[in-house]
Amino acid sequence: MSIFLQDIANERLIKWDFLIDDINNTSIYNPYCKSADYYTVFKQIILSLLIDEEIILLDSDFTESELINLTGHSDFAEFIKPVDKSKVPILGNQKELITKLSTSPENWKITLFTSGTTGIPKSVSHDFKSIMRFVKVTERNKESIWGFAYNPTHMAGIQVFFQALLNGNSIIRLFGLDTKDIYTEINNNGITHISATPTFYRLLLPYNETFPSVVRITSGGEKFNEKTFKQLNEIFPNAKITNVYASTEAGTLFASQNDIFNVRPEYESLIHIENNELLIHSSLMGRTETNIDEWYNTGDEIEIVSKNPLKFRFVNRKSEMINVGGYKVNPLEVEEAILTLSGIKNVRVYPKQNSVLGNIICCEVVANSNQITESSIRTFLQSKIQEFKIPRIIRFVEELSTTRTGKLKRN
Repeated sequence: MSIFLQDIANERLIKWDFLIDDINNTSIYNPYCKSADYYTVFKQIILSLLIDEEIILLDSDFTESELINLTGHSDFAEFIKPVDKSKVPILGNQKELITKLSTSPENWKITLFTSGTTGIPKSVSHDFKSIMRFVKVTERNKESIWGFAYNPTHMAGIQVFFQALLNGNSIIRLFGLDTKDIYTEINNNGITHISATPTFYRLLLPYNETFPSVVRITSGGEKFNEKTFKQLNEIFPNAKITNVYASTEAGTLFASQNDIFNVRPEYESLIHIENNELLIHSSLMGRTETNIDEWYNTGDEIEIVSKNPLKFRFVNRKSEMINVGGYKVNPLEVEEAILTLSGIKNVRVYPKQNSVLGNIICCEVVANSNQITESSIRTFLQSKIQEFKIPRIIRFVEELSTTRTGKLKRN
């Protein structure tokens, strides 16, 4: 039988028949799941669906103090309980498992925690209908092989997992691997689909080969620029490239083939723009620990491109704007300008407090060429952006700092 999960980081090769036997023989369940092992996380999600009970996913690197702040507990052994076998029929094969999982459970919910990019992580709960909003189960999709390039305990990873699971696909872990191993896994397994952040895709640069087996590339979680789009077209010549707008609170909502998001007609009455900020109707949201009024403030600044049909472009997270002597600087604008310089692989722009200006602009640069210097970057930027936006401090690094979800750290 085909592979369910290949995870070379944890030395795991799990086939579908092993998964089914393992579930049939599992006698205990803990609604709290904290593990660095992808298989353990995936198996617990499947078991929670079969017994129709809540699952709470915790990042494997949550500290004891974080766990106490978020859940009130640091040890979850007391929550272990027997599996009610009357709820779980003995499964004979992959088809029986997928059929059972596809039956919408009544009580099931999954609780996730936001990445904490802009503050302390928050809990968000979703039901089966919410998770399934963008999952497509078709005969064509049953041949897919997924490159899994997200943290499995966060929304983007969960949505990829359900897409692969309910189509009976193989999942090949790519998240956390070095560039050479990513290349090897794509080639050796004939990966057809990859969903990741732009930061992940830039890890593949510079490239010296292409990957014709990949037919679908999805990017989300960060702003998607034109240079990255062109580079992905070159690396994956047979792939359709899609940019998605999603969040832990709402899941996937909008998609596009470039940086302009199209709002589906049925969603037009469920979004609102106020002072250039995107607001989402509460009916599209998961349950959060804080009360949401009718409209949820996403904190995302957008630019309306078309009103009929409604289309918009993501500009920035409002909380990430940097105040430099009274001037507002969008770090994404500075990053995009630097990335247009040949020889730059990746860049992170961030603020540093300054007693005179409030903040100064700093950046970390990953360069492909030893011809790139601080002076060459500043000279290049003089014709691209205003003087106050040009970084005062430029550091060259081997890799950039990222969050638990693979996004760039902003602070």
